[in-house]
Amino acid sequence: MSERHHHHHKEKEKKWVASLDREPIDTNLRVYCKWRDGRFHEAEIVERRPGPNEGTYEYYVHYEEFNKRLDEWVTIDRFSLATPEILDSLAQKNVVAPSSPNASSSNGSSATPSSDRNRTRNQKRKHDDITGDKDDSAAALEREHEEITKVKNINTIEFGRYEIDTWYFSPYPEEFAVCSKLYICEFCLKYMKKKKTLLRHKLKCELRHPPGNEIYRQGNISMFEVDGKKNKIYCQNLCLLAKLFLDHKTLYYDVEPFLFYILTEVDTRGCHIVGYFSKEKNSPDDYNLACLLTLPPYQRKGWGKFLISFSYELSKKENKVGTPEKPLSDLGLLSFRSYWTEVLLEVLQKHRGNLSIKDISAMTAIKTEDIIATLQSLGLIKYWKGQHIISVTPKVIEEHLKANKAGKGRRVDAKMLHWTPMPESERMKY
Repeated sequence: MSERHHHHHKEKEKKWVASLDREPIDTNLRVYCKWRDGRFHEAEIVERRPGPNEGTYEYYVHYEEFNKRLDEWVTIDRFSLATPEILDSLAQKNVVAPSSPNASSSNGSSATPSSDRNRTRNQKRKHDDITGDKDDSAAALEREHEEITKVKNINTIEFGRYEIDTWYFSPYPEEFAVCSKLYICEFCLKYMKKKKTLLRHKLKCELRHPPGNEIYRQGNISMFEVDGKKNKIYCQNLCLLAKLFLDHKTLYYDVEPFLFYILTEVDTRGCHIVGYFSKEKNSPDDYNLACLLTLPPYQRKGWGKFLISFSYELSKKENKVGTPEKPLSDLGLLSFRSYWTEVLLEVLQKHRGNLSIKDISAMTAIKTEDIIATLQSLGLIKYWKGQHIISVTPKVIEEHLKANKAGKGRRVDAKMLHWTPMPESERMKY
């Protein structure tokens, strides 16, 4: 294309984009949106709102190939606009688009989505319902959850010495949910709209650790058990904070049936929250962990596996086997798989593979289904004459341990755990 023709096309495109500010693009349409890597990625327009200048609009987009935590508000200049859905929509509004010489996807192919991928997520959900791909009530709950949480409401939080970008929607009360930045006391978890309110609060707040019993201390690490019934407001605030970083968490206010195990790093100023897990006081499904979170500043440091390890140490003290509540988040699943792999390989190495699955479950408190799934993924189990048989050699175990060495996580020292399970009579009330 000649320079003159290219300049003419650009001018034409600018005028068209200007006209689009007056005629906004519809939601639920697919576009190609320029991401932080400078390339165009297929995205769905989830929501729109008026822009900072009169007559302009901003669009909330979900990138099809990325997790929802990367959804963001963008302006129209980030779009490659000549996609069939947009052209059809604009044709209905009598807005004519210039042909775009550069409308291509991130891998250099044509920007036209295939007919199957062209369906919006709403259409796909309708399809699942019609064909029975999902249980009706579960699908309805999923739709309701997606509708409520589709647009992230708070962009950043100030928490202790960190300013943290949030990942997902959280149902803070409306007057706080409209703030793009929230200020949260790192000790009592009270949330505020203004920095000066937080500074005033810090002068009065006397809490320096989670409001429960310290049940574990090792070096500068302390774990606290907090009862959702005895400390309802604190636990509700913890759940609201956690929802900013967890997509499918639905527990916000009904905290009384749960215990919360909060991991902290201790210094002269107090106990700073690293992460936590929650656990039902009475679980008929053997769940030993309901919700798991390591706060972003502490991620990729082995704390997720430490929390998982802690949940199994509690199960051992209860003389029970445990399993995490499903569904797990993507990051939670990675942490659990890594933990199970590490523990099972060590047990098999120590006992030279001469163990049954029931033996391993009794030693580790890991449920048999999770043991079988993990050993299958490692190719260390065979199904023979209606039974699962562990099939390993010392050499194979050694190779797996070497491959898994890089991910070796922090471990709980059981001798440092001072904890008594809740009495059965008390648990049965929940």
